[in-house]
Amino acid sequence: MSKAIATRESSLTQKGSRFSIRASMIQKKIIAQAARIRDVTISEFVLEQSLSAAQQVVADQAQFTLSGKQWREFCDALDSRPKSVRALRKLMTKPGLLDADR
Repeated sequence: MSKAIATRESSLTQKGSRFSIRASMIQKKIIAQAARIRDVTISEFVLEQSLSAAQQVVADQAQFTLSGKQWREFCDALDSRPKSVRALRKLMTKPGLLDADR
């Protein structure tokens, strides 16, 4: 099953909240033409494309690319011994809000 068909079937079975956007006539014509090419409704096309773009933005926040040198430096930092932070040690020895023996 293609992604477009799966998206279409999912959108037909699960109606969600509605949102609207404003577009110029030229923008709407181009979007409508692209939707016709894909054989989907304008709403399906806009939802599919905006969801894909949104997923990419979210993925960009979770993934990063490093050069070989940067990767080695990153691994070295992860492998190094943790720094001893006096204030943090003090904080971690005090009972917390959810501890029974406050």
